[in-house]
Parts: sequence; structure tokens; C-alpha cells
Amino acid sequence: MSVRGIRGATTVSENSQESILAGTRELLLNLRDANNFKTEDIVSIFFSMTSDLNAAFPAEAARQLGWNKVPLFGMQEADVKDSLPKCIRVLIHINSGKSQTEIVHCYLRGAEVLRKDLVNKNLSVKENRLS
Repeated sequence: MSVRGIRGATTVSENSQESILAGTRELLLNLRDANNFKTEDIVSIFFSMTSDLNAAFPAEAARQLGWNKVPLFGMQEADVKDSLPKCIRVLIHINSGKSQTEIVHCYLRGAEVLRKDLVNKNLSVKENRLS
């Protein structure tokens, strides 16, 4: 078994607690479902947000999903000129028997422009659910 990294990103419509948490939950659930991992498989999660978002910690969304024993770390994304606004990025480390090429990365709601090479066109967005 190896530790694998899963990348994802999304954008939100506004700098509000509700928008940040809903967008982050949606992203986390899509990453979980696309890669079929369990909470106990998660080693750690890193979150970053662009400087125009500061109304909530995205890690709170993971706690709302019951991921209470997972080490979480949040940071501000580098403030690069002309970068994608209102963007939340995630890096999840999991224990997995999958190869790197089997890992599915998710870029939602306009964040597809960040990594067009990793966008899964067959992935359906599962919106704002708490299961």
C-alpha cells in the first residue's frame, strides 16, 4: 500500500461562510466518490484559498462530514496576479493500493482551467450534500 495524493479545486460565488463550506463539501465528496476511499484511509488534507476568501476555514467542511480524526491544514494561496479568483484548492493524502494513474483528480466550477490535463469529463458533480 502506498500514500497517494489527490488534487482538487473549485471556485465559489461569494466570500461567505455558507459558500465556502458548501463548495468545499462538494469538492471533498466528489474526490471521495471518484476515488472510493474511506475516512480511515485519509492520511492528511491540505486546504488553500485565494486571498479574496476569508469568511470560513475550508477544513470546517471536512469536520462537518465527520472527518474528525483526520489531520487538516489550511493556508492562503500565493496572491499571484491574474490568478483564478475565489478558489479553494485541496490536496488529500490517502493510503491506497491504487497506482498514481488510477487516482482521479477533481476540478469543479471553473477550476478546470487550472489543470485541463487532469479534468475527468465523465465525472458528474454531486452538489452540496452531507453524506
